[in-house]
Amino acid sequence: MKVLMFGWEFPPFISGGLGTACHGLTQAMSQLGCEILFVLPKTTGEVDIQGPLSVFGADGYPMKDRVVKVGEHSLNLYQEYVEKEASFKTIEFKSPLMPYQNEEEYYLNYEKMEKERLCSIDLKSKSNYGSVTSKVIGEYEFQGGYGAHLMEEVYRFGRFGAEVAMNESFDVIHAHDWMTYPAGIAAKYSSGKPLVIHVHATEFDRSGNSVNQSVYDLERHGMHEADKICAVSHRTKQIIVDHYGIDSSKVEVVHNAVVKNSEDLPIYDRGIKEKTVLFLGRITMQKGPDFFIDAAHLVYKRLKDVQFIMAGSGDLYKRMINRVASLGMQNRFHFTGFLRGAELDRVFSVSDLCIMPSVSEPFGIVPIEAMRFGLPVIVSKQSGVSEILDHAIKIDFWDTELLAEKIIEVLSNEEKTMSMIQKNNENLERIDWKYAAAQIINLYGDFYRD
Repeated sequence: MKVLMFGWEFPPFISGGLGTACHGLTQAMSQLGCEILFVLPKTTGEVDIQGPLSVFGADGYPMKDRVVKVGEHSLNLYQEYVEKEASFKTIEFKSPLMPYQNEEEYYLNYEKMEKERLCSIDLKSKSNYGSVTSKVIGEYEFQGGYGAHLMEEVYRFGRFGAEVAMNESFDVIHAHDWMTYPAGIAAKYSSGKPLVIHVHATEFDRSGNSVNQSVYDLERHGMHEADKICAVSHRTKQIIVDHYGIDSSKVEVVHNAVVKNSEDLPIYDRGIKEKTVLFLGRITMQKGPDFFIDAAHLVYKRLKDVQFIMAGSGDLYKRMINRVASLGMQNRFHFTGFLRGAELDRVFSVSDLCIMPSVSEPFGIVPIEAMRFGLPVIVSKQSGVSEILDHAIKIDFWDTELLAEKIIEVLSNEEKTMSMIQKNNENLERIDWKYAAAQIINLYGDFYRD
């Protein structure tokens, strides 16, 4: 089975859990025999790939000079095609759009662009999805501004979806989250191949009831154009059915998992004697950082030998720092900013308890990562991951008093903590990307069964 897959992140180019999930899923699918061409808006440096998996960025297509590893071989992506088609030109797709950014960050990125003209194709019209010919390659250009231009950047990646679909051989299209839906739809109409969209989050998760109408419309359009939908939890499936008008039979739940390294996890010197409670995630409304701080303050008033870590970045970062200062906890609170790689390993290994108090979490990979490091976890009932964590403590995100009580209980009762850790380890054995990969490959097979 050959898959054309569109995404916005792939290690080491990540801003959150989306890239981590795409990496784990594609590695497992490759090990099960899938050939995957994973398309990003932009890449630099080397990507982390194994097996029959190719990853490239739309910037610099066809990337004649970039060498990537595919299985046990190395090759210049598209070199053979370029040699056969002398008229083929390089596409530049240098977008200022990044996942999880706010309006100000987008505008600053956009100002760095030196493009002046916006391509005229309208990918909102179904009739245009297959209208681009392989000879009309050219250079993608941009013009400044925000608002509608933000969505136009997404649709321009959509046009690239049509281009690459006409030049590649594949059996199915798979698009991850809303920014890639136009690319997936364009590829569908230019190739005639079935489209699967993967919903890692919805606008209702990100914004509550104050949804961005343009994003919602794009999500809804993608869901209705898709032949099948993968939802990362039953919670997400219910949102899709209730808020986007999708028949439940079209949606399959495929829970996320965690990459389990064969080597031993690193051990770091703690540097402090106190117990440490960790919040790791984007510091945004969706993740509930304010509820974590409110619970931490209740704990702080009863236990003075506890440290709190808030690891991550986001639009509420400065507000949370000011909140901690106003509560007089600055000597017990540590803000690390965005972490990756060895930094993540270190923060997990020096912590004693991991909290995920998300207001609305489609899945939530952090608690599983924490469990790998032997941490007990407390998660909100409003998270998809709570569906598969049999022995985690589960609370309503708004119940900060109960959260504080559970934090104190875990930190103070070593016997209970060790029991939780042992049961978590047993739970981890059943949380593996190979099961998710098998579900998705089986779903692909449905398109070609009689």
